[in-house]
Formats: sequence, structure tokens, C-alpha cells
Amino acid sequence: TGGGIAALALGSRGASAAAGPVRWVSPRGTLEVLDDYPYWVAKKFGYFGDVETVIEPGPLEATACVKLVDQNQSDMGFPSPGVFSLGLAQGMKLVSAWEMAAYDVFDFAFRKGEAPKSLSGLQGKTIALGSAGWQAICDPMFASSGIDPKSIKYVESSSWGPAVAQNKADAALSWEGLRAQWKGQGLEFDYLIGRNFSKLPANTFVMRRSDFEDTSKKDLYTRYLRGWAMGLEFGHLNPRAATHLTMQQFPGLASQMKPPVAVESMMQLANVFRGDFANRKGWGWHDEAAWNLFFKTIKDIGQTTQDIKAADVVKNDYVAGANNFEKAKVKADADGYKLPDDYASIDVEAIRKGL
Repeated sequence: TGGGIAALALGSRGASAAAGPVRWVSPRGTLEVLDDYPYWVAKKFGYFGDVETVIEPGPLEATACVKLVDQNQSDMGFPSPGVFSLGLAQGMKLVSAWEMAAYDVFDFAFRKGEAPKSLSGLQGKTIALGSAGWQAICDPMFASSGIDPKSIKYVESSSWGPAVAQNKADAALSWEGLRAQWKGQGLEFDYLIGRNFSKLPANTFVMRRSDFEDTSKKDLYTRYLRGWAMGLEFGHLNPRAATHLTMQQFPGLASQMKPPVAVESMMQLANVFRGDFANRKGWGWHDEAAWNLFFKTIKDIGQTTQDIKAADVVKNDYVAGANNFEKAKVKADADGYKLPDDYASIDVEAIRKGL
């Protein structure tokens, strides 16, 4: 992909480039989504300071983002726990440095009127996935809910949402943000929402263990993640502004989603990114108990043969420093953002009630 080529062209970062670039790769094969709104907010308002940043789409193949990090073609990837654990099983020396999604971000989409009351209604059914590797996302969700993953059939399709609409599968894997995006594309589904039934963690920023252990890079990554934390804070305070700012980056996205759908998509994501904030130690904080449950579950179902302890691979070392920012500045930026009329008229509270 173009992103992969750009990553290769950048090569390894020299020691002299103390301010970066920090190269981040998406797991989605595209940047034309609302998921990365904290990054675009941080770029717009200078929250990364003098840290040079590169953001790349990466290939859609499930484990691409961890491979690119492992091979030093990117510095941070954003995999699901399943993909992260596949990388660990393959011997990649990685750690999770930032718990982006505090609630499970993954959902299951069904044709209208066909959603079961619980996950157990999917036994013996067929689920459409955009990549076969996404089975590593689904199986632990089923197993941790007491359902045998072997009772589920999976089909791979690049148009996995439409596959359900066309009766080629009973359900499709979806996620917060994409749920609203599909609605904007005319794909009207009923959902089982992951955060309502799953106790598992979701996508995180992973990095090379060697970078994590390199004390000379701690300040660089702290400042980089502080930019993301400030972008998250801004999005929490003014979701319409964070959405508008991101949509301006991608005119093609604006043709797929009208402003109300775009704000709903962003707010679905913001809800998951914030999680149960009163019980977190700031943006990016990992819940070690949820990770231990995840690692136990994947060992129980044979997705890995390793005994992985969360404390060994899930690190909260950057959280305090990244959350040490001027809250008043972010609030002023969020409050002062001039919204165009089609965004200013959107009822944020009504969307929040429907999340």
C-alpha cells in the first residue's frame, strides 16, 4: 500500500532525530474514518509540540499493523487484543503502551428484527468478517460469554456489512463508529453492542519493547501520547468540533456521512475511548484485570499456547505523563471552536441518549 511504501521510505529513525518522527499505523487500511479524531485535533491545535508525527493507513490484512511495528517500519500500531496476542505468539517483542479503547469496541450487526437477545443466539450461525484474521477478535468474545467458538461459522468478504444485507451471512462484525457509518450508507441493522456484554479490553497502541525499555525515548513517547490525550479531552468536551475538524481532512468521508451521522459515529467512538472514566487513571490507562481475563480466555480456547501475564506486556508507564497537560487550554480550544451551521444545529444530548 502507499502507506507501507511511505513507511519503508522513512526507514529507521536516527538517534539524532530526538523529536521524531513517531510513525503510527492504522489497522483499517484507510485513514478516512473518524476513529483517529484525537490525532487530527492534536495536529490542528499543536498538541504534539515539536514531536514530528507520521500517520499511515497500513494494509487491511489483520496482523499488518503489528508486523510493521515489529519490523521497524512503524513505531506504533493500533491492533485489537486478538491481533496483539497473535503478534506475541509469533515472537514479536511488543508491549501495549496506551489503552485507547476502554470498553470493548466490537459489535455484531444483524438484519432488522433478527438480532438475538444475547450472543448465545449466534450458535451455529454465520458471521461475515472483513479479514479472516478477525476471527481472533470474535472467538474470545464468544468464549468469555460461555459460548463454544467452534459453533460459529465465519466467512470473509471485503464487503462484509453488505453481505448481511444480501443474506450471505447471519451477522457481521462491526464496531463503534462504523455502526453509524453503515447507517449513513443506508445499511440499517440491529446490533448486539459489545460494551453491553463484553468484559474484554479493546484496541491499544502497541510499540516495540526495545523502544519502551529505551529510557532516552521515554520523553518522546510521553509527549507524543500527551498529544493524543489532549485530542481525546477536546473530543469529549466538544464532539461536534472534533468531528467537523476530522471531516475536513477527508472530503470523501463527507460524501458518505452527513454531519449528524458523522457526529454520531464520532460519539460512539468517544464513548468507548473514555470508558468508565471515574475508575480510570486518565486517558490511555489499561485495566489489568480485563487483560488477564482476555489472556486466560485465549489460552483456554487454544488461540495461544502461552501463559501471558498482563503485567508483562501491558504497561501504564506513560499514563501519568501523558495526562499531565493544561486542561484549561484544551477547554478554551474546545469552547472557542467556530462550528458551521450544519454542525451547530446537531443535538449532542439526543445522540448521547441513543448511544
